[in-house]
Amino acid sequence: MGKILVKRNAKDNVFTNLFQDPKYVVELYRALHPEDENVTEEMIEIVTLKNILVDNIYNDLGFTVGEKLVVLVEAQSTWTVNIIIRGLMYLVQTYQDYIGNEKLNVYGSKKINIPKPELYVIYTGDKRIDKSYITLSEEFFDGEESALEVKVRVLTDGKQGDILNQYVTFTKIYNEQIQKHGKSQEAVSETLRICKNENILREYLSKHEREVRDIMFALFDDEQILDAYTRDVRRESKAEGIKEGIKEGRKEGMREGEWEKTKKIAFKLFKKNRPDDDIIDTLDISADELQKLKQEYGSAD
Repeated sequence: MGKILVKRNAKDNVFTNLFQDPKYVVELYRALHPEDENVTEEMIEIVTLKNILVDNIYNDLGFTVGEKLVVLVEAQSTWTVNIIIRGLMYLVQTYQDYIGNEKLNVYGSKKINIPKPELYVIYTGDKRIDKSYITLSEEFFDGEESALEVKVRVLTDGKQGDILNQYVTFTKIYNEQIQKHGKSQEAVSETLRICKNENILREYLSKHEREVRDIMFALFDDEQILDAYTRDVRRESKAEGIKEGIKEGRKEGMREGEWEKTKKIAFKLFKKNRPDDDIIDTLDISADELQKLKQEYGSAD
């Protein structure tokens, strides 16, 4: 059997799977609101959305507790302030679903009741983030007020031993094992072994070990296929001078067929909501070329 590759989004999928269980959602809520000691599993309603305006959103979490709507926009290793827009999109769709489910009349004269939103991002990457909050006005409008404000709290760790701290520690151990063993079965096995020995997500990992392994392993899945396809195209590009063709759009050096291959890969990456930096690196293109591909992607919808 060949080398078993690990899914690029392994940590994200573990995040989603972990917090499908109300038991761990309660622990997460208590980490965010230690003053609320009386919250129980029965008070938690998970409202995670599977798709919001784009395809394959797989690492978001939404839940309500009483009058609060808590949204963790993304547990990500690549930092981007675009999570503010993701949070806004999530809120709009969640409120739309909530209003429909509760049969509320937004056109009536009586004020409707909606849960108060809280937006968070869990960042597990290496970049130093000094801000505790990021806002729409500061990041997108140079601090100027507008008709809309969105505020997201940035989380990079929790208190020692709480569920947030354990999850972040899990991602760090995973990264260390990837550095030692590559994206392999050994890296996954060592991550699980170390975490259980050090009492990090121990109960969850022990109870769901097979499921977690299935999440993290990629046997002939679309990630592996996409990686192989991308490598083939990039190899062809280097051999035939296609890289220069991409940078010139459809001008000299770019055959129509090669542009179509590049576009096909880009569309797959867009559907998977890959960060722009990852797409630029994968296709070896500039930001301008990325925008051209995005325009073609939008026209194809």
